[in-house]
Amino acid sequence: MDTLQKNKFDALTGMRAVAAIMVFVYHNRKYWRYDLPFEVMRFISEWHIGVTVFFVLSGFLLAYRYEEKPLESKKSYLQYILLRIARIFPLYWILLSCYFLDRTYSKDLDTYFLQYSLFYSLFEEYSVSGIVQAWSLTVEFFFYLLSPLLFLLLKKSWKYCILFLIGFFLLGWSIGYGLHWYNGNPKGFLYPLKFMVGSTFFGRSFEFFFGMLLAYLMKKEKGFQFLKNLKKPTLFGGISILALIIATAFFARNNFVHGVERWEGRLIHELLLPIAIAVFFWGLMSEKTIVSRLLSTKFFILLGNASFVFYLIHLSYFNMKLKSYLYLPDRNFVLLWICSVIIYLLIEKPLYEVCRKLISKIK
Repeated sequence: MDTLQKNKFDALTGMRAVAAIMVFVYHNRKYWRYDLPFEVMRFISEWHIGVTVFFVLSGFLLAYRYEEKPLESKKSYLQYILLRIARIFPLYWILLSCYFLDRTYSKDLDTYFLQYSLFYSLFEEYSVSGIVQAWSLTVEFFFYLLSPLLFLLLKKSWKYCILFLIGFFLLGWSIGYGLHWYNGNPKGFLYPLKFMVGSTFFGRSFEFFFGMLLAYLMKKEKGFQFLKNLKKPTLFGGISILALIIATAFFARNNFVHGVERWEGRLIHELLLPIAIAVFFWGLMSEKTIVSRLLSTKFFILLGNASFVFYLIHLSYFNMKLKSYLYLPDRNFVLLWICSVIIYLLIEKPLYEVCRKLISKIK
């Protein structure tokens, strides 16, 4: 455990960069649809799992760092939530404001509140508006709100935690269908089921759960011993991830859609893939392999730290604006990373530090 504390999960930080790259390739796959072999395109069309990697990692890191401590007092929970807000909202608000101010690109002028609050991604009608990929921030923030309670339930019994998540899913489903029955739910609030399952915390919660479970096992002597008994977790977890991506792709109707559109693919994605990712994470932390050494290099750590910026700018407004000035053959991949590192070092990191210091002074 001392070794794990010292390396500060450097390989996991580097893994964030890999996840962001996967999402970039997935969003740009249309450019290679007719050039790459059918099976290769089918495989790439499942690289949206980069988001799942982020979710499992968030579940692990928050559970490992905070456990249920934010519930100790109103002050501790307030500081915890404010830190989480400071982590995602300031940069998002800056980019969103640039988008709304540039009338050449902004077309959602009647959704200011929904966009700034991130509530927009709870409505199917608005889910592809504004900074489209920010839907995952809404999912993240729901987890931020609930994670201390979830970890408390997990420590009491994993069954309690699972029952709570199932109940939360049924709550979202009931609200969406209840509104549909009442007034047709014209904006698609938590409706239809396919949208709620794929794009909200109600349907994606188990991805966070398995990250939390990894943290729980690492905190417990018996759980830690169980993890230590896993043979070659980096190799086994990595192969399992590849196998599950291929298995999910098997259910896709063609080489451009997702296997998760069918319930078989969705079950693989929500219940099996996060386990494989968690095992892979354990391998990165517990084994010294070529993969862990590579992801722990200063280069990958820098990219991992800048991955949140990259995720927010690689699609939608920022990249469209960038393309109007310069569009390189690599779809601006390298240029976007350069911009991400600059924005991280000059804006995101200093801004978060200022917020963190202010929040620490709350009495």
